[in-house]
Amino acid sequence: MICTLCPRNCGAERTETKAGGYCAMPSLPQAAKAMLHLWEEPCLVGEHGAGTVFFSGCNLRCCFCQNGVISQGGEGIGVTPERLREIYWELIRQGAACIDLVTPTHFAEAILEALGEEPWPVPVVWNCGGYESVETLRRLEGRVQVYLPDLKYVSPDLSARYSGARDYFEFAAPALKEMLRQVGPVELDSEGIIRSGLIVRHLILPGQVENSKQALTWIAENLPGAWVSLMAQYLPMGNIKGVDQLERPITQAEYDEVCEHMFDLGLEDGFVQELEASDAKYIPAWDLTGI
Repeated sequence: MICTLCPRNCGAERTETKAGGYCAMPSLPQAAKAMLHLWEEPCLVGEHGAGTVFFSGCNLRCCFCQNGVISQGGEGIGVTPERLREIYWELIRQGAACIDLVTPTHFAEAILEALGEEPWPVPVVWNCGGYESVETLRRLEGRVQVYLPDLKYVSPDLSARYSGARDYFEFAAPALKEMLRQVGPVELDSEGIIRSGLIVRHLILPGQVENSKQALTWIAENLPGAWVSLMAQYLPMGNIKGVDQLERPITQAEYDEVCEHMFDLGLEDGFVQELEASDAKYIPAWDLTGI
């Protein structure tokens, strides 16, 4: 395939055996773990966990990435669409509340093949970094019930410095609006499990309170009915030496100021992580379990 799946629009040749493009991945999906994930948002987890598949590679280069071993280091093994489909069913039989596809964009073709045309008994969740192409998202309409993107930045300087994508917000803004158009406001079942809708994640970064305020303000003004998941799980790890204030955790004062702004905006539907979530014990071991 000549790849135009994401905003990088590389035009790179990617085949089942040949990696290429910014994501440095072949067209055959590479994955590092499939598991019942208990640490996603509560409405995704239910009683047994979200049925999460962690894909390798990424179209961003976040210097602080907690999953850098797989997103930038390429850890993982090849998985055919047929095997992917089997994995989804294995997770469902284990009691998964949803099928949670993490960093899936560069494997969209194979994922769509694995999903097929018929509805699944649990919602399909597109768990992505927010740096998405509207054209690719439109191909997912009707096949994805829940979008779980990040909105990392509004500032182009910050997104360039931290994630190698100066145009991050330029693409993320219309992408999130397209997601909301497709799935509408969040809807839960009688047990509080999400059936459809948009939940936007935002990670508070040390020294970047204003970035968080700008992101939350944009959500409040542009995504009616979407929920917000405000994350405090930042850990100083990755390639962050000498990069602004990224070598330290966020402070209680930073956390409090962002939370106060969120509630001042009336963003009361969603989730707020506690500072205690900043702990390496919540990072999975990339041991190919379930693949």
